[in-house]
This record gives sequence, C-alpha cells and structure tokens, in this order.
Amino acid sequence: MRAARTGTARRALALAAVASLGAGLLAGCADDGGDDSGSSSGDSSGKTTITLGLFGTMGFKEAGLYEEYEKLNPDINIEENVTERNENYYPALVNHLTTNSGLQDIQAIEVGNIAEVVGTQADKFVDMSKVSGVKKGDWLDWKWQQATTKDGKTVGLGTDIGPMAICYRKDLFEKAGLPTDREEVGKLWAGDWDKLVEAGEQYKKKAPKGTYFMDSPGGLINAVLSSESEKFYDSSGEVVYKTNPAVKAAFDLTAKAAEEGLVQSQTQFQPAWDQTIANSKFATVVCPPWMIGTIKGKSQPEAAGKWDVAAAPKAGNWGGTFLGVPKSGKNVEEAQKLAAWLTAPEQQAKLFAVQGSFPSAPGAYSMPQVTGAKNEMTGDSPIGEIFAKAAEAIPTQVIGPKDQIIQQGLTDNGVILVTQGKSPKEAWETATKTIDNNLDQ
Repeated sequence: MRAARTGTARRALALAAVASLGAGLLAGCADDGGDDSGSSSGDSSGKTTITLGLFGTMGFKEAGLYEEYEKLNPDINIEENVTERNENYYPALVNHLTTNSGLQDIQAIEVGNIAEVVGTQADKFVDMSKVSGVKKGDWLDWKWQQATTKDGKTVGLGTDIGPMAICYRKDLFEKAGLPTDREEVGKLWAGDWDKLVEAGEQYKKKAPKGTYFMDSPGGLINAVLSSESEKFYDSSGEVVYKTNPAVKAAFDLTAKAAEEGLVQSQTQFQPAWDQTIANSKFATVVCPPWMIGTIKGKSQPEAAGKWDVAAAPKAGNWGGTFLGVPKSGKNVEEAQKLAAWLTAPEQQAKLFAVQGSFPSAPGAYSMPQVTGAKNEMTGDSPIGEIFAKAAEAIPTQVIGPKDQIIQQGLTDNGVILVTQGKSPKEAWETATKTIDNNLDQ
C-alpha cells in the first residue's frame, strides 16, 4: 500500500497462508491510470452504488469484503477505482478536493499524506468520529490521532499499520556463524539500532560470498527514523529535520553501514532490488507485515521456509492507510456506513488473513486470523503474535505534511550516494540541498 518508495507503506502480496495474491502496491504491474470519474448514485437495478478511490492492492475486494457487505445490504453495490501508485493517486485526490469535483464516495489516504490532508483539507471530509458505531477506542491511539484535527475532527478511519520487525535468512546467518533462533537473533540488537549494525559487522566476517547483511541503505534509515517519536517536524509543525539530532544520527549510522559494505547499493522496490531477493543476495530486511508478501512474490520457490522474523531493535511503524468520506460525495450516508464496516476489527482481521495488511484495531489481535497467522516463507514463525507485540509498542510520531519529500531526499539523494563512493558529508549536503529545494517549490 504505497506511497512514496521510501518512508511509507508499500502494499504487496498476501501475507498469511490463507491466500497468495498477485502484485500489490508499487509492484508496478498495473496501470497507473485509474478511473477518476465521480461517484454514481445508482445502477440499472435500482441499487445504490458506492464508489471507493484507492491506490495499490488494498485487498478489500480480494478478501471478499465487498461481496460480504453486499449480501448484508442487498440494496448496495460497491465499485472500486484503483490507481496503482500513490504518487499518481494523491495529486489527483488533492486536485479533486480543491475543485470539489470528481471525488469518490470513499477516498483512501496514505499515512504519508494524512498530515497534509488533516491540515489543509479537513473541511472537505465528514467527521468520522460522529458516525454511528465508530468508537475511538477501537483503534490504536496514535493511529486515531494521525487523522484527527486539533479541534477533534477525524477525517479518516485507519485501515492498517506497519509494525516493524527484522526478517532474516536463517541459512545465511548459520553460514556466517550467527544464531538462527528468532529469540537469540533479537537479543543481538535489542534496544539499539547501533547493535544491528554491529551484528552486520559480525556477519560480514564470514558472510557467504556475494551477500550483504542488509538489503538497502534506504531500508535502514527509514527503520531507524520510524522508531522515533519526532523526526522531520516538531509538535508545533516546524520543519526540524536538519536540526533534529535523531535524524542526523540515523543518517550517520546508515552511512557507516554503507561505508563498511553492510548494505547493498540498491533502492528498494526497483527491479534490480527485486532481483537481489530472487538471488538471495542479502541476509536481513526491515520487515513490516506486508514486506513478507513482497519477499514471497520475488523469491525463488526454494527460499520458502528459509526466512524467519525477529523483533526489531526498537518498535516503529512503516505504512498504513485511512478511509475518508468527502462531504461532496453522492452517497455520503451510505459511504460512512461502509467505511466504518470495512475498518471494524473483524474486517481488519479478515483483511490481514488474505492481504497481509496488519490491523490498526487492537481488538483484531486476539482473533484467530491474527493469532494463528503463518507464512510459507517464514515457516512456523508466529508472525501474527510478533507483529501484534510490535504494534502495541509503536511510539506516537509527529507526521508532517512533507514527510515523504524529506524521507525520499534522505534516501534517494542521500545515503544511497555513500554506497556509490561519496563521503557521508557530501551525501548529507546533497540530500539537504535537494530536500530544501523541493520544500520551497
């Protein structure tokens, strides 16, 4: 579920064993066009047609949720209009909101854009906190707050989140002389991202030929920053990425890993990066639940069962989406009901079982679709339990309107340059110059 390639969600293939879906968000196999037509109020059968504007493979249709809702509500017909990439979807959504035309009855909003929508477009959306049956306590508090204005208006209901873990190749760890048991692996770096890099240094000493410890510099810096309560903006909304010591520390740690050859010179979710998964070229990747689906989709069949999942050094979130109902939609009342139903804990659990979208509703964590979740890539690893524990420890993070621009600048115009021979100082200067230029536009 995308988003910019770096700091936000990238939905991919199904996670749990119940199903195996095709390419998901940012997999790049679908048309980016989408259908931007406005909502329709009914069809030839006299039913009310509710339209959803989505990006990527969000999984509602694939999980059978539309069909289930239509059976419960025989007078309702549901249609989704999907744009594959959020970087194409979101500018169109902003344009539709600005002109107050062409909007679907329900619009998805990616976490990297939610602060901007809350800050500049809240008046265009229904206050979902007032919808019948919606209870604030059904969501993780920080997730609810991300979509809520200072005066208490909630522009969207959370669908999923991306609690982070570390996925690792047991066979490569064994060859490098590192432990393979997930509990022991987690102890290697518990509580400190520096310890993760130190584990990488140990891996390198006996690394199987042609392999790296981690998949990419972008993945590492994103993970470190995602575990901070404050990164690019402070609580007053000021841009502080250049003065926040946590950002510079994350950049320097990633640059160190790059200089030492612990991370590949790759940009995540690009074809060359995909190929390194297929060729087993790295031993670890920062791993929200949806990343397991990506691994599954890009791996050779013989890789099944060779991966496992350990706790990350610190809890953090990577990804997530919201469903909002524009006031100008043609079926506002029915759209509110559908959005509330799709994001209820029971439906979030069903979605996880098929799509790998981890619930933002804690009530889903005790449901069998979550507690019993396993994946063929990670064998007997109790992934539902691992990610639920990580989810409950995620810090409340300040999300700014231009987080994606800053994150992408630090990765694509920053730390990646160190793997290409630039010094950390040069990479930092290039990144900050690029970011500031983009922020001024």
